[in-house]
Amino acid sequence: MTDPISDMIARIKNAQNIQKAKVFVPHSKFKENFAKVLVTLDFIDSFKKVTRAKRMFLVLTLKYQNERPAISDIIRISKPGRRYYISTKEISKLTRGYTRLVISTPKGLMNDMDAKKTGLGGEVICRVW
Repeated sequence: MTDPISDMIARIKNAQNIQKAKVFVPHSKFKENFAKVLVTLDFIDSFKKVTRAKRMFLVLTLKYQNERPAISDIIRISKPGRRYYISTKEISKLTRGYTRLVISTPKGLMNDMDAKKTGLGGEVICRVW
C-alpha cells in the first residue's frame, strides 16, 4: 500500500455509506493522531486500539446525526506524489464555511483552528466537512 492515509479515508467513507457503527483500520501512530483530530473536530465518536491476530488495529466508532453521517465528505489534499503546504495566513482561504482541515505541523497533527491559533503552517493532510 503506497498511501495508508488514503486507505483510512476510503475505509471511513465506505463504512459510512453502508451505515456501519465501527470500522477497523490498521494501526500506526500517524493514523492514531489523525483519529484524535477527528474526535476533537466531532466527526467521529471515539477510537480505541485493539489487537487481532498479533496485529494492532484502530477501531473507529463513527458518528451519525439523524441517520446521516457526521462526515459529509473527506478529501485527501496532500498526496505522496504531490505534497501541499500552507502558511498560517493561507489557512482561512481554504476553510470556507463548515470545512475543516487536518494539518501536519512541526508540533504534530492539528486542525485548522488550532494551527492558526498557534501560528503554525504545515502540510494539509485532508479537508473534512
